[in-house]
Amino acid sequence: MSTQTPDTLEWTDIDRRAVDTARVLAADAVQQVGNGHPGTAMSLAPAAYTLFQKVMRHDPADPEWTGRDRFVLSPGHTSLTLYMQLYLAGYELGLDDLKAFRTHGSKTPGHPEYGHTAGVETTTGPLGQGAANAVGMAMAARYERGLFDPQAPAGESPFDHVIWAIVSDGDLQEGVSGEASSLAGHQKLGNLVFLYDDNHISIEGDTATAFSEDVLKRYEAYGWHTQRIEPAENGDVDVHALYAALTAARAETGRPSIIAMRTIIAWPAPNAQNTEAAHGSALGADEVAATKRVLGFDPEKTFEVADEVLAHTRRALDRGAEAHAAWDKQLAGWRSGEPERARLFDRVVAGQLPEGWEESLPVFEEGGSVATRAASGKVLQALGPVLPELWGGSADLAGSNNTTIDKSSSFLPEGNPLPEASPYGRTVHFGIREFSMAAEMNGVALHGNTRIYGGTFLTFSDYMRNAVRMSALMQLPVTYVWTHDSIGLGEDGPTHQPVEHLAALRAIPGLNVVRPADANETAAAWAEILKRHATHPAPHGLALTRQGVPTYAPNPDAAKGGYVLRESSTETPEVIIVATGSEVQLAVAARELLEAEGTGTRVVSMPSVEWFEEQPRAYRESVLPPAVRARVAVEAGIGLTWYRYVGDAGRIVSLEHFGASADAKTLFAEYGFTPENVAAAARESLAATRG
Repeated sequence: MSTQTPDTLEWTDIDRRAVDTARVLAADAVQQVGNGHPGTAMSLAPAAYTLFQKVMRHDPADPEWTGRDRFVLSPGHTSLTLYMQLYLAGYELGLDDLKAFRTHGSKTPGHPEYGHTAGVETTTGPLGQGAANAVGMAMAARYERGLFDPQAPAGESPFDHVIWAIVSDGDLQEGVSGEASSLAGHQKLGNLVFLYDDNHISIEGDTATAFSEDVLKRYEAYGWHTQRIEPAENGDVDVHALYAALTAARAETGRPSIIAMRTIIAWPAPNAQNTEAAHGSALGADEVAATKRVLGFDPEKTFEVADEVLAHTRRALDRGAEAHAAWDKQLAGWRSGEPERARLFDRVVAGQLPEGWEESLPVFEEGGSVATRAASGKVLQALGPVLPELWGGSADLAGSNNTTIDKSSSFLPEGNPLPEASPYGRTVHFGIREFSMAAEMNGVALHGNTRIYGGTFLTFSDYMRNAVRMSALMQLPVTYVWTHDSIGLGEDGPTHQPVEHLAALRAIPGLNVVRPADANETAAAWAEILKRHATHPAPHGLALTRQGVPTYAPNPDAAKGGYVLRESSTETPEVIIVATGSEVQLAVAARELLEAEGTGTRVVSMPSVEWFEEQPRAYRESVLPPAVRARVAVEAGIGLTWYRYVGDAGRIVSLEHFGASADAKTLFAEYGFTPENVAAAARESLAATRG
């Protein structure tokens, strides 16, 4: 469903007054709290107002409306740019919320936070990621259309909408935005528009200090539609030129669009405009007053909003209700013509899984040897036919990550030469762009109505880390498939062998790291992740082996994060060995050695520390009885995670240094990952409890 707007912009004195109101409110809000970023909010006010009041399809009364356009403010430091428009348009923000800017518990934190403030589509703090989020949203919008309405002519589906993003000099200097923009051009995402605030100012002054490329030529090389608009004669944004450019960008559906808009930061502050001080500091009382005089406001008043201004801007509620009603009518027509897809839509929107879906999960035969990355691939291929909303790919490592559901269905635009290409394909080729892949996955999850995963080697999670952190901060149900999870990958050597990564990732609050011991734990892990999608939304990282590992019988307690895999021969175990992933087999073999000596030994497999910590205390203590002080933890990485589990008498068999280039068997033996060494550690722990 395309948004219809007039060919020319209707702009009245009351529109100008509304824009100026946003400017002085921004200056007042920063001045009141004493810190913040007033300058960009002042200069961007006309552009943001034009988007929210004249161009975008949105409904302030229903910020979650499926049919809405999406708006991303990638330079999150200018959060007031967004807050002002949410307030003026009639979202849930009031004037008191603006007065509480950047104070504890307010709806107006220093950077926009998803889930905290209605109308905020994503948390934008670290620069560049908002741009990548927007690319992910545009990808998700196309996949969503393919799920629910693939045959509709362009612009005539209820699932057609536009992703609008304001990006800054800072965003476009960050590499992640370049990665994402490259992919967006390759994917020909014609539903994506960037408005580039080209204000030439950063914290260190004029951007000439570090940034001199021709941005539009770069984007032209990426395959984007490019436009540039110059300021009006007085230095302010030329809203008529902007409106024409935005309209042209929306009409360009064969490629993404970027509009470079030259602005003067802090315009029209008499002394602060075009200065770096206006970027990140309050203007000062005198300069705020002077700015108000320039704009015709009373310098003695703060947070001044005329009734006629608010009445005018709140007409956005009426326009939103009208657009929403028209969309509802269009959706009803679609439902009558596509009853099966409508049932799929309702299930997906509700976050439900189809009845009997678990019957599709593979069960692996006990006693075999299967790499957990291979088992994960089998699970995805089995789930694909019953979960069409599940899609994803990898950062050019699909053959190694085993992330391909359907080799004959690549998510690629029309005109791509690959024979399996389809605009609505299942398999995403993110390219060798790990950071943007993670940020794009966040955008896909934020857009809603699909389930996304993406893979690379565990060691390259370092490239992705800040986007993974943002997944956790926003509690987004994305799934990272991280394979080659230890020195067990062998000959590629220490650059590719993760050592500190498991502990470092577990340090991110809200991220669930899952390192299954075998093929059946891998299937259980995927099942649990899918179940949690709607009820316990959170990112998950699967850490999977390259090498084959023994397959054990399925155990439903694997979904609890930690469980007894092998019980002690004694009623109360004398020693407990806790292990994850490929090291569980070492714990099992060490148990046999200890039991042969008459030492009652329990083996606990703990695929997810985070899931285990969610369990009731009684369950956790049934697995790890406090009275049993002799304990060993085994993991082929640094031991940081395990001190709280082994206690003062425990021992940890870990890797506290980088690996080397050799086969896995040699490295495990060389670094002490053997049943004999694990058993020796158990004996040491037992001795410590007796000493």
